Amino acid sequence: MTHNRLLPYIVLSIGIIALSLSAMFVRWADAPGPVTGFYRVLIGTLLLMPFYLTQQNRLPAIDKKYLYFPLLGGLFTAFDFAFWNSSLKFTTAANATLLGNTAPLWVALGAAIIFHEKLKGTFWTGLILALTGAALVMGSDFLIHPTLGLGDLMASTAAIFYASYQLVTQRGRIHIDPFRYTWLVCVSASLGMLVINLALGNSLTGYTTQTWMVFFATGLVSQTIGYLAISYALGHLPASVVAPTLIGQPILTAALAIPLLGEIPTTIQWIGGGTALAGIYIVNQSHRQNQQKTPNA
Repeated sequence: MTHNRLLPYIVLSIGIIALSLSAMFVRWADAPGPVTGFYRVLIGTLLLMPFYLTQQNRLPAIDKKYLYFPLLGGLFTAFDFAFWNSSLKFTTAANATLLGNTAPLWVALGAAIIFHEKLKGTFWTGLILALTGAALVMGSDFLIHPTLGLGDLMASTAAIFYASYQLVTQRGRIHIDPFRYTWLVCVSASLGMLVINLALGNSLTGYTTQTWMVFFATGLVSQTIGYLAISYALGHLPASVVAPTLIGQPILTAALAIPLLGEIPTTIQWIGGGTALAGIYIVNQSHRQNQQKTPNA
């Protein structure tokens, strides 16, 4: 019994580690960020296909009128990965991951505007803290070099697309099971990233063996293991436990970046990052509590 109770927490921890390595893979790949993102979702699509086919045979067919949810979610994911992966060429792994995880702020604001959810006073407290922390991180980067500020802006833009994915998925998952939904998102994201790379003129071939190994690693670890682990955890633990725990991802990325990438955050960045994480946590908790009170919003 103890093992069964601990398993979801162990799997959740594995998922967070897998996602925290995303920035390392992008840095290690000798390729443009959008190319690494393309192979991440493409390889993830191929590896997740058996789960999709199993669910297709076991469950009723998906109503076609709901397919636009995962397809739109995949397009948002494509732009999220394109901006976030590209940001890593201009800013640190810790900063990109932190700013990319400000998505809960935009999810809550989007839910208020689109779904008419009421925002509590705690939300505004968290928002102020998160934006203050992000401003400290971005400001310290911009003072060092303007291109670092550009990377932070790109990561922040990625967070808006990630939030858009979450808002669409919040509605889509009502009608489609998690495995088939995730696979359809991956298919749509793969096509979206293909178009983005072609538009940018990025080559999809001609890379070194080491880079191809990184492509496979990010598809296996960050996309497949990371997403399946979080999906499993959400099936056995309340979202109120999983979501705040995921906020620890930037902390782990910052810690891993020190030995793996040689990136040591400045004192201001540590303070700003801690302030932003506290704000994101408060926003996340406020939004979750609001959803529990208005489940049909």
